[in-house]
Amino acid sequence: MGYRSAHARVAIALLAATAVALTACTAAESDESSDDGLHGHVAPVVEGADTGDWALTAWAVGSGEPIELGRTTTDDDGAFHLDPVTLPEDRILLVEAAHGGAERADLVAVSASDDLTEMTLNERTTVAAAYGLAQFFGRELPSGENPGLANATAMAGNLADPVTGAYGEVLMTSPNAYETQTLPAFTSLSNIVGACLVDREVCHDVYAAAGVDDTASMASAIATIARDPSAAAEELFELSQLEQGDRPGLNAAPAAWTLALRFDGDGTDLAGPGNFAIDPDGNIWINNNYEYNADPQTPVCGSDQMFKFSPTGALLETYEGGGLSGSGYGIEFTADGLLWFSNFGFAAAAPGCPEDEQPPHNSMSLFTYDGEALSPDTGFTAGDLSWPQGIEVSDNGDVWIASCGNDSVSVYPGGDPEAAENFADLGLEQPFDVVDNGEHIFVSGIANNPVAVLDRDGTPVDGSPLTDPGFQNPMGLGTDADGNVWVANSGTTTLPCPERPADAEGTPSVSMISADGSTVSSAFTGGGVTRPWGVTTDGDGNVWVANFADQRLSAFCGAQAETCPRGLETGEAISPDDTGYAFDGFTRNTGLAVDPSGNVWVANNWENVPVQTNPGAHQIVAFVGAAAPLPVAPFTGSGE
Repeated sequence: MGYRSAHARVAIALLAATAVALTACTAAESDESSDDGLHGHVAPVVEGADTGDWALTAWAVGSGEPIELGRTTTDDDGAFHLDPVTLPEDRILLVEAAHGGAERADLVAVSASDDLTEMTLNERTTVAAAYGLAQFFGRELPSGENPGLANATAMAGNLADPVTGAYGEVLMTSPNAYETQTLPAFTSLSNIVGACLVDREVCHDVYAAAGVDDTASMASAIATIARDPSAAAEELFELSQLEQGDRPGLNAAPAAWTLALRFDGDGTDLAGPGNFAIDPDGNIWINNNYEYNADPQTPVCGSDQMFKFSPTGALLETYEGGGLSGSGYGIEFTADGLLWFSNFGFAAAAPGCPEDEQPPHNSMSLFTYDGEALSPDTGFTAGDLSWPQGIEVSDNGDVWIASCGNDSVSVYPGGDPEAAENFADLGLEQPFDVVDNGEHIFVSGIANNPVAVLDRDGTPVDGSPLTDPGFQNPMGLGTDADGNVWVANSGTTTLPCPERPADAEGTPSVSMISADGSTVSSAFTGGGVTRPWGVTTDGDGNVWVANFADQRLSAFCGAQAETCPRGLETGEAISPDDTGYAFDGFTRNTGLAVDPSGNVWVANNWENVPVQTNPGAHQIVAFVGAAAPLPVAPFTGSGE
């Protein structure tokens, strides 16, 4: 197949301010490049690619049209130098290079450093930028709002170092590196870009597999793969075999070209993370089930810790107190920045925990955004709480709590425990999760399969509880922007309440309840679902499911089918039916969340083969750039 002679362009995206620098704390500060400007090299990894004669253009990129800042050209060895430029506060710096007058980009690199003076451009930085900023890329350049765009740029640095062009430190160190499939998959994707640089005929095949035309940038093509990673898995694998980098890639085609990174904090305390809350800056807050002990034979009790991670997966803070005691699944911010936890006290699943050390199973904890405990050492116990799991903070500040230990739902009106109310006789056995879709309160009942629909005063609506045959051991609930409620039907899970029901043999699936609670879709299967636990929606309303078995993430087309790839309809699987988005770095997964950069965060909760005295797993996982970003509204108060 023919290919135009003017086609190779290298786009290098350089972020000149970290996500922190883009917050209100530093918004008044002006970012400038070093007085020496920016220098570096265009240095392809693959042998046989051109190194000299690259024309570079610097852009300020963010919301709106890009602003051109300057131009230069590389020497015969690919070296370049850009004079200092002043970057607008709300923009990232992007430098692109075109070879021989080409109009299209073949490489891209990004950085989150605010004082970067050196860069190396190659295939690795291209793939890193394309995946990190997948949800922000258009035909050529990325664009978008901060902090999502800034955080996405920083996440790309976990995959490739923009200074040296080497693999990123996070990718190359435990719990990643050769412990999971991500490093070889990343290498294979880099080899695809390298094959295009050596043989321009290959570029056409790359674009065809990605489903874009030849006039888009290579980074845009790779970003398209990141957004729909299973669309052309075999074709892309064949292209990855044409050229080899400096280490082995995959030796067989994956079911999907996802890139997932694991994070374990300080490597010790994270044990049985259950679920996530994400703040407006994109920081990740995590509840924790167990004390840490490296010996799986040593009985552990409930954890008294919770964690704050940065948008790129670095542990920022560890907090204790406030009655935290094995927070299982419930974690959520209020509109003004306070953080609620439900204390399930998972130690009952560890038979060796001494009686006098058993944590309470009947409380809620409350923290400020700064990590100060507002709840007492016993937590808040009002409302007849019993083994609470899912919680929901309504827009009016009401805190709803599902108690799986006594078949009831409680509410703290306006977040006030002293005004607590408890609602029983709802037709639920072992309530697990609760959501507010803006119209009603929905609660799943894991043991007897219904979903209750309540008015805001706790009164069941007519027809509640819903008893659709598709509801089989329903667990997690999620809502989309239209108020539809999505139900994770585990089918077989009889955990985690203290009295386990008989083993279930249902069909794992996902159901959709209309916003008014009047209709239930047929149960949606496929997508690799095995034991759905947590469910959430992304910025396009598409549905993501964490599975408690078989190491896979599942994705389904949401209610707005026009946002789905490949012409899929509502409820059809986006992820492969046989495997889902498989990841060998998963254990058993519970909660998940989508952040403002489009990363899907998943909790590695239990080990694949759990020792009951100490079953907790020790990582959280980010699927880089996989979902439509979900911005978080700024807090309305100080969170104090």
